Amino acid sequence: MALTESTMLALGTEAPDFALIDVVTGKMVRRDDFREKKALLVMFICSHCPYVKHLEAGLTALGKDYVGKPLSIVAISSNDAVTHPEDTPEGLKKQAVSHEFSFPYLYDETQAVARAYKAACTPDFFLFDADFKLVYRGEFDSSRPGNGIPVTGEDLRISINQVLAGKHVPTDQRPSIGCNIKWKS
Repeated sequence: MALTESTMLALGTEAPDFALIDVVTGKMVRRDDFREKKALLVMFICSHCPYVKHLEAGLTALGKDYVGKPLSIVAISSNDAVTHPEDTPEGLKKQAVSHEFSFPYLYDETQAVARAYKAACTPDFFLFDADFKLVYRGEFDSSRPGNGIPVTGEDLRISINQVLAGKHVPTDQRPSIGCNIKWKS
């Protein structure tokens, strides 16, 4: 496991387009499917990473807490499933079902979407406003495996709530930290 920080993509960057299959429903999901909301949260996660496992209940709670709000959430896994078989679409579906994720969970087999977002680690979070402009990228919260800090999603939730309220999101943001994305060779 290589400890990796998010790249901190430039604020204001437009959300790269995507069209990927949801591992649970088998349906195609596109970025533009989320245009009707005030915000779009794109999360790069996976099934095997201990940093993601540490946040799974928090991700479930986040999804459930914002159901019915003008926020769209989508998770994407871009890991090489050959070298990390837990991250196959079947493994991701098992994760999504067992943790009752309320958001689409997409598989980026070619890794083109992760590259377009400059995603570096799992978890990696990107929050966009209604115009698909990046307003937050960084950590879920300060909790890490073994540091004793409770998982709350505080950093991300503050930014989500600011966007939904039509307010400015502070630019002092800390990078996410996790396992590097498992790139194909």
